[in-house]
Amino acid sequence: MPIPFRKMHGLGNDFVVIDARVDALPMTARRAAALADRTTGIGCDQVIVLEPADHAADHADVRMRIFNPDGSEADACGNASRAVGLLLADERCGVTRIETRGGTITAQADGAMISVAMGRPRFDWQAIPLAYALDTLALPVAWEGLGEPVAVNVGNPHVVFFVPDAAAVDLARLGPLIETDPLFPARINVNVATVTGPDAIALRVWERGAGLTRACGTGACATAIAAMRRRLTGRRVTVTLPGGPLTIVWDDDDSILMTGPATTSFVGTFDESDYPA
Repeated sequence: MPIPFRKMHGLGNDFVVIDARVDALPMTARRAAALADRTTGIGCDQVIVLEPADHAADHADVRMRIFNPDGSEADACGNASRAVGLLLADERCGVTRIETRGGTITAQADGAMISVAMGRPRFDWQAIPLAYALDTLALPVAWEGLGEPVAVNVGNPHVVFFVPDAAAVDLARLGPLIETDPLFPARINVNVATVTGPDAIALRVWERGAGLTRACGTGACATAIAAMRRRLTGRRVTVTLPGGPLTIVWDDDDSILMTGPATTSFVGTFDESDYPA
């Protein structure tokens, strides 16, 4: 039976989105990795599966499951949240409550610009999680000159390194070393950032389970919060990734608001038997 999908992206961070709310599609690590493969599959940074929400979970409208190219399941994805908010905007009158493994978030559409209320950041070492107690505002660790990162969980766990030139860091090599360090028992997303102005940050991200991507919404949120905690910026910043800018606000209620575009690239179908579970 043909399975419909929609190819979407947020600032070049691209997704295969499958609406399985009516017709369920079993998604395994094997199937997700095959769909995400850019040579033999459809190709994407993450496979997104929409399922009926557990209405006990903050009265969400939809459950969003997020699968990385290695088949692992992520807790949250800011760019995918904007894509789902755009996809369901007409159905939900512009406002969609999305259940994720990292918590329930709200996406609000205004044309192609989507704002997502990402919830509150968590800073406790156990919430990251770390293998043992450390000061998450300046972890006393380093990897080949990258040192004293901020650790924060914004639905996904991140470490953020502030450096003079984010573009000069060999993140393709250092990213996987840091991601899989024993300090991070659930692995970690790795951000290298440069503060370029009073309210501006340049950012590159190595995503846990996905590698280098053109944009990472939770990475932008984590980096903005890290800069604000260190008093490097104000409470509203523009974070520019290789794919483009996102606006991040940390409001007086301790909630993070992320705003940026989402786009549908194309729609299609695939045969379930071509990607065995």
